[in-house]
Amino acid sequence: MKYTRLTKEQLEELQPEFVNFLATQSISAQEWADIKANKPAVAEEELDVFSDLIWEGVLTKVSYLENIGAQQMHLFAAFEKEIKLISVKVLNPEIDLTTTEGFSWFKKNFQGDYVEYLTAAKAYKLERNVELFDLIKQGAVITKGELYNWFDNLIE
Repeated sequence: MKYTRLTKEQLEELQPEFVNFLATQSISAQEWADIKANKPAVAEEELDVFSDLIWEGVLTKVSYLENIGAQQMHLFAAFEKEIKLISVKVLNPEIDLTTTEGFSWFKKNFQGDYVEYLTAAKAYKLERNVELFDLIKQGAVITKGELYNWFDNLIE
């Protein structure tokens, strides 16, 4: 398995897509019920293949990721050949960016002495989607990139 199996809730939400997936393999609903009952290993394998297909489709469309912690923000722009990072570090230990109050403080003080910025870019060492998935496993979330682009324009 390349990524990770979708959760039960995710699989339930994607039931129509899963039915289509089974249909492309000429597996009917009755055959699927038989596979689940009598060949659980094959059923698990089908779920893994479907999960990988879904993750691959989602990750291919990802352009931006964010990982925001109490004192740091890691904002990523994912391009075809490289990924760019804008890292923001708050040096005031009393500020927690994950709270409304902390983020409000940050919006007022983002150019102050208690905020550091770092930018970086690197070519992918692994497959693009695998590296993006690793960032998601580490806590990053897929975004539309508003925060990244705001900082990118500010830094230029």
